Amino acid sequence: MRIGTFVLAAQFPGQGPGEALHRAVRSAEAAEESGLDSVWLAEHHFVPYGVCPSATTLAALLLGRTRRIRVGTAVSVLPNHHPVALAEQAALLHLTSGGRFSLGVGRGGPWVDLEVFGGGLDAYENGFPESLELLLDWLRKPRVAGRGERFGFREVAVVPRADELLADGAAQGPEVIVACTSPKTVRLAAGRGLPMLLGMHCGDEEKAEMVALWRTAAREAGQPPEVVEGAAHVSAGVAQIEDGPGAATETLVKTMPGWLRQGLDAHVTVDGRHRVMRDPVAYTELLCGLHPVGPPRVAADRLAATAERTGISRFALLVEGSGDLAATEENVRRLGADVLPLLT
Repeated sequence: MRIGTFVLAAQFPGQGPGEALHRAVRSAEAAEESGLDSVWLAEHHFVPYGVCPSATTLAALLLGRTRRIRVGTAVSVLPNHHPVALAEQAALLHLTSGGRFSLGVGRGGPWVDLEVFGGGLDAYENGFPESLELLLDWLRKPRVAGRGERFGFREVAVVPRADELLADGAAQGPEVIVACTSPKTVRLAAGRGLPMLLGMHCGDEEKAEMVALWRTAAREAGQPPEVVEGAAHVSAGVAQIEDGPGAATETLVKTMPGWLRQGLDAHVTVDGRHRVMRDPVAYTELLCGLHPVGPPRVAADRLAATAERTGISRFALLVEGSGDLAATEENVRRLGADVLPLLT
């Protein structure tokens, strides 16, 4: 079982962005100190839901401050980036960290980001496969040309080469994972043998169905058995570790709805389409019921149950749901000290 944290740099009501970012950095440092496996960093623009606009930049900072833990993006929003520029950053972080960087990518949403960064709605609706293919080419080949509808350029040299780093005696580039919320994206990731990041809003049954679809699509695409069986998918969730029945849930129900309401309400669609907002209290209660929220034994049992039902053994857990720095650090410490030993 590989337990990591999921860092949104959430700005709670009454807080400023600096406070949220400081808590994000400290929680990542605490994750390494507590023996956790990884830290996964979200990227958002123009909303207090998460105030980290560049997951790769924050990843660079954290890789420099740590020595052991894996740091990944969850995710870099591909329609807002040129895939070559993002691949160059990934190669740089991979090489300079000794292979501790993972690049998670996703489509994002139909937000005003697409207007600001110039991608446009087509980049969100149709451009993800081309961008992903170009990014993968850059991470795996010595020279690359852009030959798609969106990206066209002459062949150029890839510098630095991400696969120059030797791992287990073989050249290897950074791990790439894909955030999947639809069967279409599941099949896209499976066809390229890329593991999935599955969202915290999904229950075990839905995640199990997506893993089964991924395996079927990967086999149909000709992926070798070792890739199909060994895919290290990641399950996102929420963790709050407190003693006493209901204490952890009570903490999150007091704090998370205010953050969710403020953060989700701030999203603006690029084309004015209608959005259906989740009820913040009901959503918080749903997350508490799905994920490791409660005393250590309850949390460990929920993680073990998810792993058994889905086949996923890597977790990215939101630990900042209290909105408080000291409580977040303690939450991370208890994940490492009280929950992790129950899973080994």
